[in-house]
Amino acid sequence: MRNKTRFRELDGILLLDKPQGLSSNQALQRVRHLFGARKAGHTGSLDPLATGLLPICFGEATKIAGGLLGARKAYDTVARLGVVTDTDDAEGQVLRERPVPPLDIPTLDAALSALTGRILQRPPIYSALKQGGEPLYAKARRGEAVHVEPREVDVHAFELRATDDLLDQLLGSEKPRLLRLHVECGSGTYVRSLVRDLGESLGCGAHVTVLRRLWVDPFRDPRMWTLQELEALAARGRHSLDACLLPLEQGMVAWAAVEVSDPQARRLGHGQDLTGPFEPEGEVAILDRSGRALGLGLVDGQGRLHPRRLFSWACAQPAMAPSPG
Repeated sequence: MRNKTRFRELDGILLLDKPQGLSSNQALQRVRHLFGARKAGHTGSLDPLATGLLPICFGEATKIAGGLLGARKAYDTVARLGVVTDTDDAEGQVLRERPVPPLDIPTLDAALSALTGRILQRPPIYSALKQGGEPLYAKARRGEAVHVEPREVDVHAFELRATDDLLDQLLGSEKPRLLRLHVECGSGTYVRSLVRDLGESLGCGAHVTVLRRLWVDPFRDPRMWTLQELEALAARGRHSLDACLLPLEQGMVAWAAVEVSDPQARRLGHGQDLTGPFEPEGEVAILDRSGRALGLGLVDGQGRLHPRRLFSWACAQPAMAPSPG
């Protein structure tokens, strides 16, 4: 009989190397049970086909997960030309096959360039986007007609890294036409849709066969941990696992930092605004004088600092008499 997990309060960020074949939620639950974390969330789903960086936020780190979800990301992907599937990846059913026309590097570069920048993109019908409170993939699996409106997304880079003649070790005898591509994009961009649209622009269709997330801002050079590595560390005890965690401050470098004094921190912890003036305007990371993160706040147009999502330790400050901000 499997031992029941004893959960604990745990704060920090784990950079997981998600394996192929697991959904992001399945990977999250595996990791959560290994660490015994009472509260956990991930910052942006990866398809079961995909591997690579999946930041896992434990405890108070879940309060900054939304900011990480909207961060810039990078992927390597392999596209198979000439075959269209209903999911736009290799896990779907083949809808049609078409011959691949003769292609050269200038033609490929022009097609990639047309899909770079601020573009309109139609998300896959097999996606976690919701209509009427239900994920699109649930409707698609029931055979319902699904209409998805195009939306604007940011594609910062869409580049050719190799063609199929450089991928012979992956091909076997049939030699499908493959392209290895590099993508850097903003929140809400689907690599599957980019590959699908690239295939259509080339006149043959395409789908994703390999997808790996390389990094997510601010983790540009991540030390990722595989499930196998984490399981081996768990056998030594949870203190070994805890050494894999990053502090919350490392996940907050994308926000402008505002430093507050101890008396100001106590006022924020009791829900009071600070007059400042503080800058810059907008959402900011609030730090104490020692550099410890207290949470997220908002600086308004008058330079006032408003507490928004404070960490538990910031809200546990002892009460004091009101004083000027």
